[in-house]
Amino acid sequence: MTTKLSLPTMPSELQAVHRQLEQWRRTRAPGARIPAPLWASAVAVARRHGVYRTARTLHLEARKLKHLVTAACPAPRASAVAPAFVELLTPSGAGSGECTVEIAGPRGGRLRVQLRGAPLPDLVALSRVVWGSGV
Repeated sequence: MTTKLSLPTMPSELQAVHRQLEQWRRTRAPGARIPAPLWASAVAVARRHGVYRTARTLHLEARKLKHLVTAACPAPRASAVAPAFVELLTPSGAGSGECTVEIAGPRGGRLRVQLRGAPLPDLVALSRVVWGSGV
């Protein structure tokens, strides 16, 4: 069940863009496309209040608005965000001295290291070398 937001219950910035679009719709020539500045205002509001809510409230095509929001502010690449800290827990001395470490890379690559009776190497540096981000 969807409910329509009345103008007074809308956030003020959404109200402002709604008014601009309604004024443009009343005065536009038949078949005229929405001007770029109005789309830019809708994109700015959609970033704060969500694409689908904005599209529904402003009576815009959700797919086009989503495309414009994505093009204006692309999502960061997964490989660009590196962890700041990785905690490695060493096995207790009572165990068999074996461990298996599996690392998944940002592009789907995998590395599996089995350690038997050896001290735990610096797996963070190893993973950086394997995945190409340097040491």
